[in-house]
Amino acid sequence: MTIRPEERLATAVARLILDPSAPPVRHAAVGNASAIPAAACLLVKAMGNPLRISLLTRPRGNPFTEGGRELFDLTGQGRVDLFFLGGGQIDGQANINLLGTGEWPGTAARFPGSFGSAFMYMMTGRTILFREEHSPRVLVEKVDMISAPGVSPPGVFRRGMAQALVTGRCVFRFDAARARFALESVHPGETVQSIRAQTGFDFDVADAVPETPDPTEQELALLRGPVCDGMLETYPEFCARVFNRRLAA
Repeated sequence: MTIRPEERLATAVARLILDPSAPPVRHAAVGNASAIPAAACLLVKAMGNPLRISLLTRPRGNPFTEGGRELFDLTGQGRVDLFFLGGGQIDGQANINLLGTGEWPGTAARFPGSFGSAFMYMMTGRTILFREEHSPRVLVEKVDMISAPGVSPPGVFRRGMAQALVTGRCVFRFDAARARFALESVHPGETVQSIRAQTGFDFDVADAVPETPDPTEQELALLRGPVCDGMLETYPEFCARVFNRRLAA
């Protein structure tokens, strides 16, 4: 059975969500352009786990009728347990850059902008960093500008930290106490050496690094069935490309 890379990534993220060593997730919010994290959350729910999911770009049924203001208010109250963030640059201390490269204000290359990334990163119970592209231009030693910090000084109130970074090549775990990533698994076709060659920051490596597990037959059936059903309206292009499914005319 052929497994699409997006299906493997969604399953890897779902397993991070269900990690028993991490704080429980009752409510996950998924932002713009986050089809794979959305698929992961819907997979967790389809597997029978109680999870409230807020897809912020859903055309209908979006609980946040006033957009970001409501999301930030709910997060500030401690009622969002999981969020997903990416960046034009991500460094080894889990800082993200959504502004641009070069000197302030990032005129060498412009990224979409920070919006509420710093607030969500600080106030959400935990954050999974996600970026499909895994290259030295994205995963850098030090971001040019910090849109949202991976760690904070002592005495700064912060509700959560990064749990992990999932890329198109591997899964990293983040140790907030050491402000450092460790390689948890490599996707099929990758090795520790290939990951080092494509990563601009240093990271820890155990004696043996496993391969990222394939989705099970049950997980694939759920992804291609009810998960896709729940994504069709919000992510039609993703469902057409990955699952070959389209909205009925």
